[in-house]
Parts: sequence; C-alpha cells; structure tokens
Amino acid sequence: MAVRTTWNVVHTCGHSVDHDLANRPADKRAGFARWLSGRDCTDCWKASRDAGTESKEQWLAAKRAEEQQAAAEWAAKFEMPPLEGPEKALDWGERSRHQLMTAAHTALVVEGAWDEADWAELEEQARSITLAGWWIDQRDAEGTDLLELLDAAGEDDRGTENPFR
Repeated sequence: MAVRTTWNVVHTCGHSVDHDLANRPADKRAGFARWLSGRDCTDCWKASRDAGTESKEQWLAAKRAEEQQAAAEWAAKFEMPPLEGPEKALDWGERSRHQLMTAAHTALVVEGAWDEADWAELEEQARSITLAGWWIDQRDAEGTDLLELLDAAGEDDRGTENPFR
C-alpha cells in the first residue's frame, strides 16, 4: 500500500485545503502536512503579506531618511567630501560610509588602543575614497578591517573630477 499523496490540512486561519504532496518523499509528507497546519493557507498568507506592504514601505522609508540625516550630519561635522557615482548610489554610499566609519571608530578608538592621532590618519585616508560604490561594497565589513580596506583601495576608488565618469 502506497503512502497517500494528498493531504487535507486545516490551517491556522481555519481554511481546509487539500495539498498534493506527491513531490515530497513519502517519509516527509506527514511532517510537512503537520507543518502546514501551523500556518495560514496560501490565500490568507498572501492577503496578510500584501496588507502590510504599505506600512513596511513607510517604516523603511522613515528608517532610511533617519539614517541619511545622521550620515549627512556626520559627514558635515567631520568634513567628509561628497561621494561620486550614479545618483541612486549616492545616499546608500553615504549611509554605508557613515556606518563603517563609526563602527571602525568604536572598535579602534573607543574599545581599542588607538589614540585620536591614529584615528586622524585613518580619517584622512578615508576622505580620499569618494566613490560611493566602494563604500557600498564594504557595507558588511568589520570596523577593524577598515585600515586594510583603505590600503587596498585603488585609484579607481578615489574618484575623479571628470563628471562623465
């Protein structure tokens, strides 16, 4: 006798749905059906996902605006040059630069053994990297890696006065 392939699942939303589980191994069907019973049915899941989209987008927009303001204030305070690159990458680059620089300051100066003179050297080196894409590429780096990353940066990462680049 073969293990059944169609399971009637009563979902947490209360809907009863027949699921074809033939594409799953026979020994995995019962467990998957049990897992499905702990979830909303597909229609209810999609409805709840779509209903929350607008509020999630608003929250994300507010969060990005807050991060952008903090990055702009930081860049002005520490005399960081404006970044270069495609228009859609500039804000992201500024946020990435701000996050990496503040993480590096915390790791190297606040929690580490660096003094402000050491930091001033690194800060000056960071000012030479004006390409937004470089900062975006480093967004997942550890603050302690910044010195090595700056040393590895090439001339292409340092920006140019050419507006057609």
